[in-house]
Amino acid sequence: MSRRSGTCLRCCLVVFAVVSALAVCGPALYWRFKKGISLGDPKSSCPPCVCDCPPPLSLLTIAPGLANLSISDCGSNDPDVKQEMEKQFVDLLTEELKLQESVSEAHNRHMNVTFAEAKRIASQYQKEAEKCNAATETCEEAREHSEALLIRERKATSVWERRARQMGWEGE
Repeated sequence: MSRRSGTCLRCCLVVFAVVSALAVCGPALYWRFKKGISLGDPKSSCPPCVCDCPPPLSLLTIAPGLANLSISDCGSNDPDVKQEMEKQFVDLLTEELKLQESVSEAHNRHMNVTFAEAKRIASQYQKEAEKCNAATETCEEAREHSEALLIRERKATSVWERRARQMGWEGE
């Protein structure tokens, strides 16, 4: 039963793929074959179009006020634009260099602050690492000391146990 349903599902997917491909490519293939079959019949080609269109509208008829504008008139009423246009090329370059310099100075200040913050955090992490190392050394020393005490206690216990056995104690 499952093998038959798997085969049915596979067939449905193949049919779906073929239908999808035809839906996508079908119109383009239809028009290509239709053009290829006609073979340039003069009866099937379109007759020349007779066009009685009006001439295209000119800029003067659409907006008569725009024809009087020129580049020299551009911004003549705005005092800021007028002042900017009167500046000499050297002045404009000087101003641009000053702007770039101020931007670079701001960028340098930001980088210096960021670098100082990174150094401060690195120093803080270094101090924390030194504290951890000191604590680890202290713990290691305490472990070694405890191990030495345990060995000493085991020796003392074995001495006392041996004496007790000599006195007649049989143990647990």
